[in-house]
Amino acid sequence: MPEIHAWTDGACSGNPGPGGWGVLMRAFKDGEIVKERELKGGEAETTNNRMELLAAINALEALSRPTDITITTDSAYVKNGVTGWIYGWKRNGWKTAAKKPVKNVDLWQRLDEAQATHNVTWKWIKGHAGHAENEKADELARAGMAPFKKSAS
Repeated sequence: MPEIHAWTDGACSGNPGPGGWGVLMRAFKDGEIVKERELKGGEAETTNNRMELLAAINALEALSRPTDITITTDSAYVKNGVTGWIYGWKRNGWKTAAKKPVKNVDLWQRLDEAQATHNVTWKWIKGHAGHAENEKADELARAGMAPFKKSAS
Protein backbone atom coordinates (compact mmCIF):
# COMPACT_ATOMS: atom_id res chain seq x y z
CA MET A 1 0.00 0.00 0.00
CA PRO A 2 1.29 3.48 -0.81
CA GLU A 3 1.84 5.95 2.01
CA ILE A 4 -0.71 8.79 1.77
CA HIS A 5 -0.02 12.37 2.83
CA ALA A 6 -2.39 15.33 2.60
CA TRP A 7 -1.68 19.00 3.19
CA THR A 8 -4.78 21.08 3.90
CA ASP A 9 -5.52 24.78 4.12
CA GLY A 10 -8.41 27.20 4.30
CA ALA A 11 -8.67 30.83 3.25
CA CYS A 12 -11.20 33.56 3.81
CA SER A 13 -11.55 37.11 2.51
CA GLY A 14 -13.12 38.76 5.53
CA ASN A 15 -14.16 36.55 8.41
CA PRO A 16 -16.98 35.91 7.63
CA GLY A 17 -16.80 36.37 3.90
CA PRO A 18 -16.07 34.38 0.78
CA GLY A 19 -13.79 31.45 1.52
CA GLY A 20 -12.04 28.48 0.02
CA TRP A 21 -10.35 25.25 1.01
CA GLY A 22 -7.54 23.34 -0.65
CA VAL A 23 -5.92 19.93 -0.38
CA LEU A 24 -2.74 18.56 -1.88
CA MET A 25 -2.69 14.75 -1.65
CA ARG A 26 0.26 12.57 -2.52
CA ALA A 27 0.75 8.82 -2.51
CA PHE A 28 4.32 7.66 -1.90
CA LYS A 29 5.84 4.26 -2.56
CA ASP A 30 9.44 3.63 -1.54
CA GLY A 31 9.84 7.38 -0.96
CA GLU A 32 8.75 8.31 -4.49
CA ILE A 33 5.55 10.17 -5.41
CA VAL A 34 3.38 7.73 -7.36
CA LYS A 35 0.20 9.81 -7.50
CA GLU A 36 -0.80 13.40 -6.80
CA ARG A 37 -4.26 14.87 -6.47
CA GLU A 38 -5.44 18.43 -5.89
CA LEU A 39 -8.83 19.28 -4.39
CA LYS A 40 -10.45 22.66 -3.84
CA GLY A 41 -13.78 24.29 -3.19
CA GLY A 42 -15.35 27.30 -1.58
CA GLU A 43 -18.40 29.11 -0.31
CA ALA A 44 -19.79 32.62 -0.66
CA GLU A 45 -20.23 33.33 3.06
CA THR A 46 -18.12 31.41 5.55
CA THR A 47 -15.29 31.63 8.07
CA ASN A 48 -11.64 30.67 7.97
CA ASN A 49 -12.17 27.95 10.59
CA ARG A 50 -14.96 26.36 8.53
CA MET A 51 -12.72 26.31 5.46
CA GLU A 52 -9.86 24.74 7.45
CA LEU A 53 -12.25 22.02 8.64
CA LEU A 54 -13.66 21.43 5.14
CA ALA A 55 -10.16 20.97 3.75
CA ALA A 56 -9.46 18.16 6.24
CA ILE A 57 -12.91 16.63 5.70
CA ASN A 58 -12.53 16.62 1.93
CA ALA A 59 -9.09 15.01 2.17
CA LEU A 60 -10.57 12.15 4.18
CA GLU A 61 -13.76 11.85 2.12
CA ALA A 62 -11.66 11.55 -1.05
CA LEU A 63 -10.32 8.20 0.17
CA SER A 64 -12.23 5.23 -1.24
CA ARG A 65 -11.13 2.67 1.36
CA PRO A 66 -9.72 2.59 4.89
CA THR A 67 -6.29 4.17 4.67
CA ASP A 68 -3.28 5.15 6.75
CA ILE A 69 -2.95 8.88 6.10
CA THR A 70 -0.92 11.76 7.49
CA ILE A 71 -2.74 15.09 7.35
CA THR A 72 -0.66 18.22 7.79
CA THR A 73 -2.52 21.42 8.61
CA ASP A 74 -1.44 24.93 9.54
CA SER A 75 -4.61 25.27 11.62
CA ALA A 76 -4.06 24.80 15.36
CA TYR A 77 -7.87 24.93 15.63
CA VAL A 78 -8.24 21.79 13.49
CA LYS A 79 -5.23 19.96 14.94
CA ASN A 80 -6.08 20.68 18.59
CA GLY A 81 -9.78 20.08 18.02
CA VAL A 82 -9.48 16.71 16.31
CA THR A 83 -6.71 15.34 18.53
CA GLY A 84 -7.97 16.67 21.87
CA TRP A 85 -11.05 18.79 22.34
CA ILE A 86 -13.37 16.55 20.30
CA TYR A 87 -13.31 13.78 22.93
CA GLY A 88 -14.70 16.08 25.62
CA TRP A 89 -17.22 17.61 23.24
CA LYS A 90 -18.59 14.19 22.32
CA ARG A 91 -18.70 13.14 25.99
CA ASN A 92 -20.59 16.37 26.80
CA GLY A 93 -23.14 16.02 23.98
CA TRP A 94 -21.23 18.40 21.66
CA LYS A 95 -20.99 21.09 24.32
CA THR A 96 -17.82 22.85 25.44
CA ALA A 97 -16.47 22.61 28.98
CA ALA A 98 -18.41 25.85 29.61
CA LYS A 99 -21.60 23.99 28.54
CA LYS A 100 -21.93 26.11 25.39
CA PRO A 101 -22.67 24.57 21.97
CA VAL A 102 -19.51 23.72 20.00
CA LYS A 103 -18.97 26.17 17.13
CA ASN A 104 -19.04 24.52 13.70
CA VAL A 105 -20.51 21.37 15.26
CA ASP A 106 -21.84 20.20 11.87
CA LEU A 107 -18.31 20.11 10.47
CA TRP A 108 -16.72 18.65 13.60
CA GLN A 109 -19.24 15.80 13.47
CA ARG A 110 -18.56 15.30 9.77
CA LEU A 111 -14.80 15.27 10.40
CA ASP A 112 -15.22 12.80 13.25
CA GLU A 113 -17.22 10.49 10.97
CA ALA A 114 -14.81 10.96 8.04
CA GLN A 115 -11.77 9.96 10.09
CA ALA A 116 -13.45 7.01 11.84
CA THR A 117 -12.57 4.45 9.14
CA HIS A 118 -9.00 5.66 8.66
CA ASN A 119 -5.77 5.60 10.66
CA VAL A 120 -5.00 9.33 10.70
CA THR A 121 -1.81 10.96 11.92
CA TRP A 122 -2.34 14.70 12.42
CA LYS A 123 0.54 17.15 12.09
CA TRP A 124 0.69 20.92 12.51
CA ILE A 125 3.08 23.24 10.70
CA LYS A 126 3.44 26.99 10.75
CA GLY A 127 1.58 28.53 7.81
CA HIS A 128 3.21 30.87 5.30
CA ALA A 129 6.64 29.69 6.41
CA GLY A 130 7.95 28.37 3.11
CA HIS A 131 6.67 24.78 3.32
CA ALA A 132 6.12 24.00 -0.38
CA GLU A 133 3.18 21.63 0.15
CA ASN A 134 1.45 23.99 2.57
CA GLU A 135 1.96 26.85 0.12
CA LYS A 136 0.34 24.70 -2.61
CA ALA A 137 -2.62 23.92 -0.33
CA ASP A 138 -2.96 27.67 0.34
CA GLU A 139 -2.87 28.36 -3.41
CA LEU A 140 -5.62 25.77 -3.94
CA ALA A 141 -7.69 27.31 -1.11
CA ARG A 142 -7.40 30.75 -2.70
CA ALA A 143 -8.37 29.26 -6.07
CA GLY A 144 -11.39 27.62 -4.40
CA MET A 145 -12.40 30.98 -2.97
CA ALA A 146 -11.92 32.94 -6.23
CA PRO A 147 -15.35 32.25 -7.81
CA PHE A 148 -17.05 33.62 -4.69
CA LYS A 149 -15.10 36.88 -4.39
CA LYS A 150 -16.74 39.96 -5.80
CA SER A 151 -14.64 41.48 -8.53
CA ALA A 152 -13.04 44.81 -7.67
CA SER A 153 -14.63 47.36 -9.95
